[in-house]
Amino acid sequence: MKPRRVIISGGGTGGHLFPALVLGRKIRDRDPQIELAYVGSGRDVERRIMAEHGVPTITLKIEGLKGRGVRSLGALALLPLAFIKSLSVLVRLRPRLVVGVGGFSSGPIVLLAAWFRVPTVILEQNVRPGFTNRLLVRWVRVAVAAFEATLPALRGKGVRLGNPVREEFYRVRPKKREGPFALLVFGGSQGSRFLNERVPAALALLQGRRQDLAVVHQTGERELRDVRRRFDDAGFAAAHVAPFLPDMADRVAAADLVVCRAGATTIAELIAARRAAILIPFAGAADDHQTANARELGRAGGAEVIPEAEATPERLAERIGHYLVHRDELDAMERALQPLATPDAADRIADLCRELIERRSQGGPS
Repeated sequence: MKPRRVIISGGGTGGHLFPALVLGRKIRDRDPQIELAYVGSGRDVERRIMAEHGVPTITLKIEGLKGRGVRSLGALALLPLAFIKSLSVLVRLRPRLVVGVGGFSSGPIVLLAAWFRVPTVILEQNVRPGFTNRLLVRWVRVAVAAFEATLPALRGKGVRLGNPVREEFYRVRPKKREGPFALLVFGGSQGSRFLNERVPAALALLQGRRQDLAVVHQTGERELRDVRRRFDDAGFAAAHVAPFLPDMADRVAAADLVVCRAGATTIAELIAARRAAILIPFAGAADDHQTANARELGRAGGAEVIPEAEATPERLAERIGHYLVHRDELDAMERALQPLATPDAADRIADLCRELIERRSQGGPS
C-alpha cells in the first residue's frame, strides 16, 4: 500500500506555523497512517517553533517579493531554485494533498501541486487575502477563509470554516476582575519595536498607579535588554519582560486587557479566548491587512482599535487608565467576541482535507 502523505506548506511567522501545527494534528487524528511533511522558509522563528514541537521541516531558500523594493530582485533570483526543490519534494513524496497556510514559502509547492492535479487547499487567515494566496487562488481546489468578508476575493472557491487555533485558547475561562489589573503586551512571535517603545513610555505616565498594574511584555529577541531598561526607567521594574512567551494561552487567560498587533492568528486567539484588547495594527503590513483584521473586532465591539499614528504614549496611558477604572467595559467587549468564534474550525478544515484525500484515493474527481 502506498504511503498516504500530506504536505503542509507556509510560514515565516508564528501566525502561519501555529495553524499549520493544529491542522496537522487534526488530520493525523482522523487517519494516524497519514504521513505529514512540513515545508517552510527556514527562518529562525520557524526553526525555533518547529523544534519546540518536535516537527522536522523541509526548507526552501525563498524570500517574499511584495513591499521589498530593490531587495525583491534578490528574492526573484531565488525563485527558480525554490521551484526546483519543490518539484523534487513533490516527486519524492507523491502527496495525496498539499495545504498552503499562507506566507511566501507556500507559493511554489502549492502552485506546482495544483499544476500536477494534486488536490490543493489554501488557508487565508486575514480579512484581506495575502499576496501569495491572491496568486494561488486561481489554481487551488478550495480556499478556506476565517472571515465572511474575505469570500468575495476568493474567486468562488472560498468557504468560511475559521482559523485553526490551539485548543488551549478555547479552554480559557472568563476573567475574574480582582486584584491588580493584568496587562499583557505582545507584538507577535518576533515582537514589535513600536510597542516596545510606546508601552513603557505610556506606563511612565501611570507611575502613580503602578501598584494597581501587573505587566507582562513580550519583546522579541533583539530588544529584550532595551525594553527592560525602559520599564525600569518608567518605574515598572517589577514588570515581567521576556523575549518569547511559550505559555501564551495561560498569559492571555491571566490578562484583564491585551495590547497587541492585529495579525490573523493573534486575532483568532483573542476571539477564541474572549479577551478584550487594544489593537494597534502594524502600519507597514502588506496591503494594510492588519487594519482590516482589527476593524472586524472593532465593528463587533470586541476590541478598541488605535492606528499607529494615534497611539501616542499619552493616548495609550489614557486608555489603559480608563479600563483600569471601568473594568465592566472589558466584560462587555469579551461578550461581543463570542459570535465571532469558530471553535470547531480545525476539525472542519481537517474533515475537508480528509474528503479531498479520500476522493483522490478512490480515483474520483478531486
